[in-house]
Amino acid sequence: MTRTPPDFSAARAVLQRHVDAGLLAGASAAVLLNGEPVESFCTGLADIERGEPLRPDHIHRAFSNTKLMTSVLVLMLADEGRFALDDPVKTWLPALGTLRVLRAGATTLDDSEPLQHDITVRHLLSHTAGFSHGVFDPGTLIFNAYKAAAVRGRDHTLAVLVERLATLPLNRQPGSGWEYSLATDVLAHLIEVVTGQRFGDALQARLWGPVGMVDTGFTLRAAQLPRFGKLYVGDLQQPNKPGLTRIDTAPWPDAYVQPVAMQSGAGGSFTTQADMLALLRQLLPGRAGLLKPATLAEMMRDQLPAEQCVNFANAGPIASLGFGLSGAITRGASALQPNTPAGELQWGGLAGTHWWISPATGVAGVQMAQRHFGFWHPFWFEYKQAVYDALARAQKP
Repeated sequence: MTRTPPDFSAARAVLQRHVDAGLLAGASAAVLLNGEPVESFCTGLADIERGEPLRPDHIHRAFSNTKLMTSVLVLMLADEGRFALDDPVKTWLPALGTLRVLRAGATTLDDSEPLQHDITVRHLLSHTAGFSHGVFDPGTLIFNAYKAAAVRGRDHTLAVLVERLATLPLNRQPGSGWEYSLATDVLAHLIEVVTGQRFGDALQARLWGPVGMVDTGFTLRAAQLPRFGKLYVGDLQQPNKPGLTRIDTAPWPDAYVQPVAMQSGAGGSFTTQADMLALLRQLLPGRAGLLKPATLAEMMRDQLPAEQCVNFANAGPIASLGFGLSGAITRGASALQPNTPAGELQWGGLAGTHWWISPATGVAGVQMAQRHFGFWHPFWFEYKQAVYDALARAQKP
């Protein structure tokens, strides 16, 4: 228990400084301690051109925060006995049972070998299934193959996405390494097959509705449109260079306004600070939540062997980060996260939205900013470090 209320003024100052410097249009953040709110803060603008102040109820593009929702629903279905984590996915998605795998150094798609192991649900959740992403490794053989096959897109369903993936080889053998990928969209289609519902309907019926996530979805209602924040992009090569440009066409024109065929489990939803907090509260260990305690513990366990780690294409390995069943797991202190407790689970989205859960300290939080290519931007790590500092000070006699 904290002995004095935490003073988050330094953490607020981090976000304020980035807004004042022209790195963020606005930022909102909230922190839970043992399931109770101890911080909520907003600064800056939701719409620079109109001068509209950012509020906690503004709606943000969740992008890859959607992965947490997809993963939780998959684990809920596992708790219901619909499948086990180590079941082969080909039981429900037969096309994925006959995939081939690119050989190391392959220069053509035909230079491949058979699967050595079936893809399991666990592989998909932990991004070790062997799929690629089609965004972060331009110029590679598999990137070009995904583009040529139009694997990614708004105009086809999850079923079509899986069909197209099944025509291409995996980038690596299942379980042999971590690669951020479209595996979560494969999980979204698995949910459709198992439940008999369209992915968004399954989320609404089983997760968003029961948890009270009233402003999360794939298509905005008319009444929500005034609260939809604008998106801005900064310098992609120099993330700390001031200056923002508004973009209204990411990920495509009228995104979230007009319904599309693709309800992406990897990045298709929008949400709010309050909705994300409601979900995180359900995932704090020691509380009666959405998942059985053993399943929740497995979600927060590093699934990677010591020799594997988070490793983005063209960015290099991050040895201090493993991966659980829904996000990165901190293995220990590092220059990237000097005061982050081991075992913390966290992830974020390309539009600068992030969440985290620390089982060891009972802390969870969300930080939201509409900066495109803002995933793991320096402001996120600096803000989170200041939050942990504030909580540590409050614990001192």
